[in-house]
Amino acid sequence: MLYVLLVGLVAGAIAGLIVRGKGYGCLLNIVVGVIGAWFGNWLLHELGIFVNSGLFGNLLTAVIGAVALLGLVGLIRKLAN
Repeated sequence: MLYVLLVGLVAGAIAGLIVRGKGYGCLLNIVVGVIGAWFGNWLLHELGIFVNSGLFGNLLTAVIGAVALLGLVGLIRKLAN
């Protein structure tokens, strides 16, 4: 459980830096990272891309998913306004 939270925190922080240029704060970084890890795993699987397991593979998948998730949320916000 601690492993998931730590990977989520790091992935969310990296995704926040990539998408916004800054993070979202510790708690929201964890949430974005954990949801992003799930989304990234699903997305890469659907695209037929398989990343090696382990810390680097899990972190890479989580960052890809979190960036995609934040991009999708940003697009939905723009369309809503």
